[in-house]
Amino acid sequence: MTQYILALDQGTTSSRAILFDHDGRIHGIAQQEFRQIFPESGWVEHDAGEIWRSQLAVAQQVLKENGVTAEQIAAIGITNQRETVVLWDRATGEPVANAIVWQDHRTAGLCDALREQGKGQVFQQKTGLVIDAYFSGTKLKWLLDQVPGARTRAERGELAFGTVDSWLIFKLCGKHVVDTSNASRTLLFNIHTMQWDEELLALLDIPAGILPQVVPSSGIVGHSAVELLGGAIPIAGIAGDQQAATFGQACHRPGMAKNTYGTGCFMLMNTGKQAIASRNNLLTTVGWTIAGQSDYMLEGSVFNAGAAVQWLRDGLGIIKTSADVEALAQSVPDSGGVFFVPAFAGLGAPYWDAYARGTILGISRGTTAGHIARATLAGIAYQSADVLDAMQRDAEIQLTELRVDGGAARNDLLMQFQADVLGVPVVRPMVTETTALGAAYLAGLAVGYWQSTEEIAAQWKVEKRFEPLMSADERAQRLAQWRRAVQRSQQWLE
Repeated sequence: MTQYILALDQGTTSSRAILFDHDGRIHGIAQQEFRQIFPESGWVEHDAGEIWRSQLAVAQQVLKENGVTAEQIAAIGITNQRETVVLWDRATGEPVANAIVWQDHRTAGLCDALREQGKGQVFQQKTGLVIDAYFSGTKLKWLLDQVPGARTRAERGELAFGTVDSWLIFKLCGKHVVDTSNASRTLLFNIHTMQWDEELLALLDIPAGILPQVVPSSGIVGHSAVELLGGAIPIAGIAGDQQAATFGQACHRPGMAKNTYGTGCFMLMNTGKQAIASRNNLLTTVGWTIAGQSDYMLEGSVFNAGAAVQWLRDGLGIIKTSADVEALAQSVPDSGGVFFVPAFAGLGAPYWDAYARGTILGISRGTTAGHIARATLAGIAYQSADVLDAMQRDAEIQLTELRVDGGAARNDLLMQFQADVLGVPVVRPMVTETTALGAAYLAGLAVGYWQSTEEIAAQWKVEKRFEPLMSADERAQRLAQWRRAVQRSQQWLE
């Protein structure tokens, strides 16, 4: 009887379930989008119940459509949108409010206040993160302060907090846990002691009783309730989406790096068993914990990448589908001097400006939709170049290649331009579903489906390699212009 690993990939806009075979190949896939809720400008919410229902539905669908039974699933691996906050009633298992999504900026003022009180350094030293509305801690404080009765109920132990992995596991098997990779994104977790930090909890006024138990990224944490998927399947792998993608890209050694092109862009570099403190506004984060050993990463987060292409589709209506952007961009030889800084929700690394906003510069009467499309793709690549520049300075490692994945990594024009502005080869693997694959690998290692990271790394295969073609002079000139455009977008909101 053929055995598979079931990966649950809970993303920002959709829930997916993917079956992987022993060669790391996709055997089946199911996907369902869910609602994005925008109550106010800068606010982004999800219905956590809808997240759960969509995730369960695609898991059931992928098994049914491929004729696979629960007995054929060796383990379940879970990967998730990170930093998104769910607060629920322990007794009923129902959320007490909508989930606050990682993109949400309602707590920017609270973050400003913490920085003004001089708390930035204590958070950075302990968590490896900067104080920003992006992370879970201030979102959780907001829910406790604003949802009627939530703080009192939390102090009585009636409520549970979790990131999306915690929420799914609670619904699957009733356990209240989080893995180290997701815990490290909360602003509440000390990445050196690998424990929830009392000082940080006190600064954000969060009762410790609502926090999940921290577990390794690879290891059995429970078994799915029989009635959900037709059997008690071990839940054995958990990692935040970007750490999972890094694992799936076989970036298991220090100095290896990947970039995921999704709603945002997320570049991670493995720094091995040591947490390198960033001097250039990057994040230090836990990659994964296996057999008691943790690997650390340097990370740069770009908030708007694929989101900029979606805006061309939904906001401007100049393309019908996101895939159409490549042909439109190729209708012109270059961007015609147009620069687009897609700071719809502020700027992430290395700028960390919640008050920046999207900016298009260099428009003339000759500017066409093609130029805007080309500038959009270039803006995605330039943002990633800024991150890599900071990363190489922090790690004091010169990158030899960048491994890429995510939806927009299929865009050849974008990947070639990325190689050009980085000055290093960009390498796209055969399997670009590396986020789900990473979760599958972590789960499979825990149950002996795969024996070692070496066995996993041997499965990684190149589909296409993009060599840089741009001269060093042209690269420097373009990046200088880009940085001028970024300056124009910064601190736009008063």
